[in-house]
Amino acid sequence: MATLLEPLRFAFMQDALLVGSVIAAMCAALSCFLILKGWSLMGDAISHAVLPGIVIAYIAGIPLSVGAFASGFFCAFSTGFIKQNSRIKEDAVMGVVFTGLFAFGLVLFSQTESDMHLNHILFGNILGIMPEQRLETFLLGGGIIIITLLLRRDLLLVCFDPAQARVLGLRAGFLNYLLLALLSLGIVVSLEAVGIILVIAMLITPGSTAYLWTERFDKMLIIAIVSAVFSTVSGIFISYHIAGDTSACIVLSQALGFLISLFFAPKHGILSKARAAAREAS
Repeated sequence: MATLLEPLRFAFMQDALLVGSVIAAMCAALSCFLILKGWSLMGDAISHAVLPGIVIAYIAGIPLSVGAFASGFFCAFSTGFIKQNSRIKEDAVMGVVFTGLFAFGLVLFSQTESDMHLNHILFGNILGIMPEQRLETFLLGGGIIIITLLLRRDLLLVCFDPAQARVLGLRAGFLNYLLLALLSLGIVVSLEAVGIILVIAMLITPGSTAYLWTERFDKMLIIAIVSAVFSTVSGIFISYHIAGDTSACIVLSQALGFLISLFFAPKHGILSKARAAAREAS
């Protein structure tokens, strides 16, 4: 047990566990909406689209998070605008927009002299979180979690039935863009820890795992958050003991949880469906 808990002796591991847990809970809450709304690719798109904003913010001498948020929200807004004003489907529009922005960011990055390391932007550095970054994660991440939970029923109705939401007096357009803004801000908050690429998994896997276990949204939120935090903590411990990449171990832990759910979830798991089919056949 002493060997297992050895990482807790180090302050940087304690910070990683705290920051990772906040990011995991935040991404898990957003993940439930992305899965139900069919916006999984939107998380992928925004996470890649923040790169040019980061580089431009560095050149302009403003906080990188401001540029990243502006670039991510621009990606989401552009996707909606093009979809509404063309016959191209949303998934194709997202593919065009985010690959274009990501490529633009790579070109800017290659032409800019800086001390930024591209690997830290792409893959994060959760073990090297600075105190100001830790505080930013707690404040912004906690705020996103609170707003998402408080407005979960309104956001859920907008995801499933925008017409009914408007009948009930809800501002469907505002709530739609609010969800996009929360998603963009959530990705920005996660950048320092898990990077552009691996945040995609944290925005998709928890919601997918929880969706296999329940058909009630509140339970789905709880399962997603608990599984994401557990996977993050276990991934950080595993990475310490095997000297592996921390972000990758976190994502692998989440993927393992999804595979277990895929087979053993009580109602929608593969084995449960097979047993139900066998009972019906007999």
